[in-house]
Amino acid sequence: MEELDNVQINFDANGLWVLNIALAVVMFGVALGISIDDFKRLIQQPKLVLLGVLSQFILLPLLTFLIIILIKPQPSIALGMMMVAACPGGNISNFMTHLAKGNTALSVSLTAFATFLAIFMTPFNFQFYGGMYEPTAQILQHVKLEPLDLVRLVIIILGIPLFLGMLLRQKNERLALKLSKLLKPASIIVFVAIVIIAFSNNLDVFNEYAHHVLLIGIGHNLLAILLGLSIAKLFKLSFKNQKTLAIETGIQNSGLGLLLIFTFFEGLGGMAILAAFWGIWHIISGLLLAFYWSKKSGE
Repeated sequence: MEELDNVQINFDANGLWVLNIALAVVMFGVALGISIDDFKRLIQQPKLVLLGVLSQFILLPLLTFLIIILIKPQPSIALGMMMVAACPGGNISNFMTHLAKGNTALSVSLTAFATFLAIFMTPFNFQFYGGMYEPTAQILQHVKLEPLDLVRLVIIILGIPLFLGMLLRQKNERLALKLSKLLKPASIIVFVAIVIIAFSNNLDVFNEYAHHVLLIGIGHNLLAILLGLSIAKLFKLSFKNQKTLAIETGIQNSGLGLLLIFTFFEGLGGMAILAAFWGIWHIISGLLLAFYWSKKSGE
């Protein structure tokens, strides 16, 4: 393996617990804004459900795999790309969709459905494509990642907060909405704090190797956004829904990716740096795109 594949981002056990709790709280905050009606709304619009699943859980991981085959990045960076692509939509996608004057109700509904599907699809896509590419398959064999352990952690971080948040929303909607208003804006701050904590003792490593993921991370994110937009255009969705699907596909929960990387791969250099950079960059690209779209008219 090349040098970056042997670099580890140090993250102690206490920091990992903080990361677990922070992500669970963030997901709980997202779930507070989700109701059973969001799932019912999607059932009434099966086309949007299928396109959301197609774009986010099928085509994005496949596109990522094809990009990796084409550019042949260092194996640990390739695994980081696969991890990010396997994660569900990011928890700030609803805010960005609202800012872009997209279909916020659809964004919330797709976030809810994607979060539920991610319990199974995130481990599956990561394992499947990681095993399909020989350089990354060698890392997976060395790590001896147990799929059930991966599923178990995703259930704890995504599934349980989703259930508890929706349950509170059903039992006490007023309290849930108040808490949601407090927790949702904090999600960006929490993620930035997670990145700072993760790299505070590894700034020299980040500075030395960040250039390896700069163009890859930006290009990967922009292609993900274009993928969602292209699928929506191909199936003749409204402009509001095009914006929504593009944001939902391009804004990934890289915080979850970082947690999985630190838990199972001990902060493997290329994976951690790629996921951290993606997490910072997709906030920038998402906000810029949302501001641009907010000025454009059209349905």
